[in-house]
Order: sequence, then structure tokens, then C-alpha cells
Amino acid sequence: MSLETLSIICYVWLTIAIAVHITMFFITAPFGRHTSSKWGPMVNNKLGWFIMEMPSLLIMLYFLLFGTYSRSSFVWILFALWIFHYLNRTFIYPLRIKRTPKQMPLFIVINAIFFNLMNAGLNGYYLAELAPVTDYGNEWLTTPYFIVGAILFVVGMTINWQADTILINLRKPGETDYKIPKGFLFDYISSPNLFGEVVEWSGFALMAWNLPGLTFMVWTFANLVPRAKNHHDWYLGHFPDYPKDRKVIFPFLF
Repeated sequence: MSLETLSIICYVWLTIAIAVHITMFFITAPFGRHTSSKWGPMVNNKLGWFIMEMPSLLIMLYFLLFGTYSRSSFVWILFALWIFHYLNRTFIYPLRIKRTPKQMPLFIVINAIFFNLMNAGLNGYYLAELAPVTDYGNEWLTTPYFIVGAILFVVGMTINWQADTILINLRKPGETDYKIPKGFLFDYISSPNLFGEVVEWSGFALMAWNLPGLTFMVWTFANLVPRAKNHHDWYLGHFPDYPKDRKVIFPFLF
């Protein structure tokens, strides 16, 4: 695939992201606390997470191991960060969440697989086959966009993991009801876990400084901001004492 062809695919994918972003403010994705069996057959929640996140991990591992990029390039750093994130999402996170009868629609799993195939495929192919050697050489490690991007990635991942830990520990063994999360960034926003992912992949896009990285950042924003709004509205609708001064996903802003 040529760079021109990949760029066209990225621009089309970006256009779809904008359309999905708008649509998701009106249609709530039916998983998690918003799960609905009206969307067709259901699968186990833990199994669903494992299946839908695995493609992103495997694709990047493939390109890392078998790509034609120069082995003197530091592009492996981007592969490693992506793989590290998806090792958590594929294996660690599903094992950490409490065992419950909760399920998710197979429709969501299939859509997530396609989403991960596209984003990992575009980013992996570019980094492994099309990225100029000079883009990820020694000089790259000292550029402001690499340094700031790396800091954002680590900060975002830390926020995401800490928020997940708080949410997971809200319930005692055997409990299935929802509670108001408190502490950490939950005192300011309803979805610090989603905020962390937006920060994390914004950092990745800044480090990568290429079109596929930008595309994934836009998709992350397009998916997670409406999702956070759904969570915020759900909290307000289910808990009369929910803090009214909490924002949706960006502290002090939205």
C-alpha cells in the first residue's frame, strides 16, 4: 500500500469518526451500565472485552516482529507503548473486573473488533512499512513533541488505571449495584478513566506526529466524549445526591 492510499483511508476514517461522534450523543452504546439486550445476542462481559481488544494487540505485535522498518529506528518505542496499553486492556483489565452475570451485546464486540482492526492496521502499517527512517531517529527523542507526548501518554495511562481501580473497588464481593465514585479526579469529572485515555492517545499522536496517530486520537475523542456524557447523565438520573458541580470529562471545562 502506498502512502497516498493510506492517507486517503485515514481521511475517510476521520470523516466517519466525526459522524460517529455526533451520532453517539443521540444513541447510547449498549454496554457497561447502559447494557441492553435489544441489540441482539449477548456474550459474557469478560470474554467480550478479551475478544474485542485482542486484534489491536496482535496486529501491532505482528508489525513489530515482521515489519520492514529499519531496526536502527526508534519506532519500536511507539509499538511498545501501544502493545503495553493493549496488554492491559486485553488481559489485565478483564481479570480485574468483578465476576458478575453482566453481559454485552455481540454487536458491540463486532464493532469494537472492526474499530481495532482499522486503527491498529493503519498505525501499524505506517510505522512498519511507510515511516521514513529519519522520522524516528536519534533526533526524534529530543524533539518537544516526543518529550511532551511521552509525558502525556504516561500521565494519561496512570489516570486511566487509577480511575479503573477506584471503580473496580467500589463494589464489595457479591455486590452488583452502582455507587457514586469519589476521590482522585472523580471529585471534578464523572469519567476520569475516559479522560485518561483521551490524554494518553493525544500523547501518542503527538509522539508519533503522523496522520494515522492523529486519526486514532480523533477516534478516541469521538468515542469517549459522548460516552462520558452518557455516564454523567446516568449518574444524575440515578443519584439525587450526585455532585452537581462535577463536569463530564474535562475538569472545569465540560
